Amino acid sequence: MLGLGAYRPRRAVTNDEVCAHLDVDPDWVLARSGIRTRRFAGPDETVVAMGASAARDALAAAGVDPADVGAVLVATMSADAASPQVATRVAHEVGAVHGAAMDLGAACAGFCYALEVAGALVGAGHGAVLVVGVERMTDIVEPTDRSTAFLFGDGAGAAVVGPSGTPGIGTVAWGADGSQADLIVQSPSFVEHARGLDDRMPALRMQGPAVFRWATTRMPPLAQQALVRAGTKAEQLDAFVPHQANARITDGIVRALGVPEHVAVARDVETAGNTSAASVPLAMHALLTSGASRPGDQALLLGFGAGLTFASQVATLPPAV
Repeated sequence: MLGLGAYRPRRAVTNDEVCAHLDVDPDWVLARSGIRTRRFAGPDETVVAMGASAARDALAAAGVDPADVGAVLVATMSADAASPQVATRVAHEVGAVHGAAMDLGAACAGFCYALEVAGALVGAGHGAVLVVGVERMTDIVEPTDRSTAFLFGDGAGAAVVGPSGTPGIGTVAWGADGSQADLIVQSPSFVEHARGLDDRMPALRMQGPAVFRWATTRMPPLAQQALVRAGTKAEQLDAFVPHQANARITDGIVRALGVPEHVAVARDVETAGNTSAASVPLAMHALLTSGASRPGDQALLLGFGAGLTFASQVATLPPAV
């Protein structure tokens, strides 16, 4: 990764505000998730606008001209339309118009998935690749659903991936488990809603306790596999950047991996909530801009979510704007 950028929506939303629509207490939300605030995008803060803003900052941090970008990959599960793709519009907005552009749908693992794809494209000679994770989760979450409404927020993060004399992104450990797809689903589907079969808002529904058990038991071995593939150990890391799903999940994975105290652990969930595909780059950005981590540090990245999809790799942290 040559450079990193981020966009956080202007409006910060407290637990008190979210709980006004839910039959839960703000302190319960904090205890259950570790979230104090999250950002909600305004009408002008579209997935394209947020993604383009983060992308411009990433290009600036990397010192890469948009005209030299060989491909734009946008990881998202909250695209505003099936067509045109978000990636083509982001590419146009930032001036990356001389290469390919496509959306990548892997939910909360999307950014880590896209990093692996970007690395392959760079290795194949396609030059610099712009990777964007962007979400407007508030478009797909029902505000009265107590299983999801307090968890999610909006935002965007982006990285430029390019050639390097030494590898900066380790071999990925990844996978998918469609047998558990029903743990995190959009229900009803757009088709069911359009045909009048279900008049509820098509929204994300989640079986929280089952997802928690899955993440805390299945993700530590995956992360360990990524460490082995990178030829390193937890105690040799400078930072750990897991998907910001829930502070309790992060704590469980940290314990299971035996991450030592000197390793900076991303805890962006406290003020950003769960931003799905934007989660990992936003959390990296927070570590770097706060001074908790520095460019050149070795970080273990971990993404996991709906699908179920999951991916982990060791990467060198880039400069951030």
